[in-house]
Amino acid sequence: MSEMLTKPVKRRDFLGIVTIGTFAVAMAAALAGILRFFRPTVFSELSKKYKIGKPGGFPLGEVRVPPGRSVYVFHDESGFYAISSRCTHLGCIVKRGHDEFLCPCHGSRFKLNGDVISGAATRALDWYDVSMAPDGQLVVDEGKKVKKGTVFFA
Repeated sequence: MSEMLTKPVKRRDFLGIVTIGTFAVAMAAALAGILRFFRPTVFSELSKKYKIGKPGGFPLGEVRVPPGRSVYVFHDESGFYAISSRCTHLGCIVKRGHDEFLCPCHGSRFKLNGDVISGAATRALDWYDVSMAPDGQLVVDEGKKVKKGTVFFA
């Protein structure tokens, strides 16, 4: 047995072993690809249109961020409106200061109406449609951008 371990492998045998090993790896990769094909790759996504509650649940002057969303919903004397909390530069989440929005990533600053004050961002924050559902709840539609200043009065 010790002779078999010390005996050198012939070149032809070595190439045959490498060929068989390469073929086995290629077949395993092909099989993995075929099995992955049958597994769904669809990721569930939050709806861009969602209810945020009845107007009576929003005191005048309140600013609310719906859980799990990237939008600020304002209620003031003019009505309800929704402004994106994603910076228009690279999509970082802006934080609301006393009288402005601040982007922690690259220092962009926005007025409370979404206009750019300074920083890397070149355009204002997006405004989204706010409407009323048949059941009396307010609905924000992040899939429907509206002109800055568009307010829903309830």
